[in-house]
Amino acid sequence: MHLDFAFLDSGTGGLPYMGYLKSACPEASCLYLADTKNFPYGEKTPEQVIAATKEAVQLVLSRFSPTAFVLACNTMSVTSLETLRQDFLGIHFIGTVPAIKVAAAKTRNNTIGLLATEATVRHPYTQGLIQSFASSCRVVSRGDGKLIRFIEQHLLSQDKSLYLQAARPAVDFFLDQNVDTIVLGCTHFLHIATEIQQLAGEAVQVVDSREGVIRQALRIRSLQNPASGSSDGGFSPSHKGFFVTELSSPEMSRYYQDLCAQFSIPWGGLLQ
Repeated sequence: MHLDFAFLDSGTGGLPYMGYLKSACPEASCLYLADTKNFPYGEKTPEQVIAATKEAVQLVLSRFSPTAFVLACNTMSVTSLETLRQDFLGIHFIGTVPAIKVAAAKTRNNTIGLLATEATVRHPYTQGLIQSFASSCRVVSRGDGKLIRFIEQHLLSQDKSLYLQAARPAVDFFLDQNVDTIVLGCTHFLHIATEIQQLAGEAVQVVDSREGVIRQALRIRSLQNPASGSSDGGFSPSHKGFFVTELSSPEMSRYYQDLCAQFSIPWGGLLQ
């Protein structure tokens, strides 16, 4: 079954990316797969991340034929992107990597903060981005798996004060280091980007990769489907929007269904 994009993440971090794409191109058909069986990727070895990502891709391909995969996870992207492009020839993969280049162009005092997973912070790909685009800057990194887990578990909360409280240690860490630009190097952080910006204050810029990722995705869609403007639009009745690879309990099923309702995404259930 054809669709435009399959979004992949180990959890719900990439949902804002799919939302941004749908806002820019409402007629695009999208599927989202949260690899809940292997969450979180940021605490796994590179070999484990690559194996889990390949399995997720194969799961999608067993039932769908997307124009492109959007790796809506920085850890997945910096670790697996090259391998996926080699192993799945002819399939487009769009990665999400820390917006180091954007931050280097925006910083005024040449001090950048990178908020990401431990795996993304450590990965040579990330270090290469820093050397290529921010060699004249001081980059202060913080791997914050605790905050990522909090976001994954509290997306349905309407109490924004909880988000502020959870994000404060990370923001205070960067403010103590005199950063003036913070890179959100994990897609989960986009869920609380407003709170991070509020805590950081007007003197600090908070940046992420969304614009470049969505621009590349739509470019590939237009090249592969010149008549894309005639698409049937949105989530067609023949497929669902949000799938997971594992449901640990009936409560988790209800949680994801409520989450889908909040984000206006059809619930697909388990993809096996």
